[in-house]
Amino acid sequence: MPSKIQLSKEELRENKLTRDEYLTKPKIPLVVVLDNVTNSYNIGAFIRLADAFAIEKVIVCGTGALSISDKKMKKASRNEAKWVCVEHSDSTTASLQTLLDDGYSVYSVELCQASVDYTTVAYPAKSVLVLGNERKGVSEAALEMSHQQIHIPMFGMGNSLNVSTAGAIVLAECANQIRKLI
Repeated sequence: MPSKIQLSKEELRENKLTRDEYLTKPKIPLVVVLDNVTNSYNIGAFIRLADAFAIEKVIVCGTGALSISDKKMKKASRNEAKWVCVEHSDSTTASLQTLLDDGYSVYSVELCQASVDYTTVAYPAKSVLVLGNERKGVSEAALEMSHQQIHIPMFGMGNSLNVSTAGAIVLAECANQIRKLI
C-alpha cells in the first residue's frame, strides 16, 4: 500500500492564482448572510468557506457582530479574511432587502413546515444563503423574506447540525450549481 505523501506548500499553490490575481478575480455571485450568529469559531469557519468556494461575500448581521480582529475568529478562519469580503450589518432584514433589490434569490437554511431538501433546489446565479443563530436559528423576519426555506435531511437521531457544518454542506451544493451556470 502506498504511503501518504503530503504535498508541499509550493505544490499546493502550483495551479492557483497569485494573491494579486485572486483579489481581482470575479467571485461567484453567492452571498452568505449570518443572521445573529454569535460564535467566533462559526463566523471564522464561514470566512474560510467563503474563501474556499470563492464566493462574493459574507455579511455578519446582528448588534453583537464580532470584530474581524477577534482572536478566535482569526484562528478559525486561518486569517483568510484578508481574501474575503466580510461586511457587518446591524440588521439582517435591511441587508436582505438590499440583496433582494439587487436581484438575488434568498434561501434560508432552517427546518420548518415549508422547507425543502436543499439538494432539490435549482439555485440561480445570484443566490443568498441565510444561516441563523446557534440556538434560535434563522429569525422569523428573515424566513419571511426568503424565496425558499431549505433543510438538510437528518437520518440519525439528532435533529440539527452545528451552523458552520450545515453551512458547509449547503454552500458546497449551491456554489457548485452556480459555478455551472456562469
